[in-house]
Amino acid sequence: MLVIVAPGQGAQTPGFLSPWLEIPAFRDRISAWSDIVGLDLASYGTAAGADEIRDTAVAQPLLVAAALASFETLGVRPDLVAGHSVGEFAAAAIAGVLTAEQALSLVRERGLAMAKAASVTATGMSAVLGGAEDEVLAALDRHGLTPANINGAGQIVAGGTLERLEAFAADPPARARVRSLAVAGAFHTVHMAPAVDHLRAEAATVTPAEPSITLLSNADGAAVGAGGEFLQRLVTQVANPVRWDACMATMAERGVTTMIELLPGGTLTGLAKRAMPGVRTVALKTPADLDTAKEVLG
Repeated sequence: MLVIVAPGQGAQTPGFLSPWLEIPAFRDRISAWSDIVGLDLASYGTAAGADEIRDTAVAQPLLVAAALASFETLGVRPDLVAGHSVGEFAAAAIAGVLTAEQALSLVRERGLAMAKAASVTATGMSAVLGGAEDEVLAALDRHGLTPANINGAGQIVAGGTLERLEAFAADPPARARVRSLAVAGAFHTVHMAPAVDHLRAEAATVTPAEPSITLLSNADGAAVGAGGEFLQRLVTQVANPVRWDACMATMAERGVTTMIELLPGGTLTGLAKRAMPGVRTVALKTPADLDTAKEVLG
């Protein structure tokens, strides 16, 4: 039972596309999709620095394009597919709910709208590592913060104003470490409400198809069987928490034995190693990992 997963914002690193662009089909896809999003994705994925690709309006289309191009290069059909945050757009395209072009067009608008929403108030995100989950959630509530990502494996990401995040870091829950994240704003919180309105208008111009592969939702980990419902979930998820813990629980319930994380892999397979013991994992970081994935799949 194979699940393919697509990573979210923060997985990108300077130069991560460089070795992949030596594959002609991969390079051609990135070039074509650059025209769709109005960005030179090859340049951003090879020559740009960390600050440039941290820009929400750049990072989101770059990540989705990289995930989809690596999926096409891998050339396998999974039993399940899921994406973390913006990775859900890649998952939707893999499942056939959206075309790659539709996914990238919507992601470009999503990134621009989220960047604009983030500029209104000084907000951010911090990873909370360890601690009892109920105590962490209670502490976040006490400080007026949102558990924007509940990732499982002892990791929760808090979102809110910088002032409240600083107060929380000075008063962390017992046995928990708090680490500030280099992101542009408090994603998946109420601060992103204006971006939801913009994305809803853009999504209204798209006619989704029904998923041809079991597609899991960040909202609650459920398998969503209707393309229209999944598209609406993509819209509302912008301002609502990501329940990756619930997605992994569904994977376990359905008997997943192997997880392949698309480019730039590592984050989600890392969580799976802790939360889903016994599941074989492969993270696509360089083209050499394609051979590893095929060996694991037999």
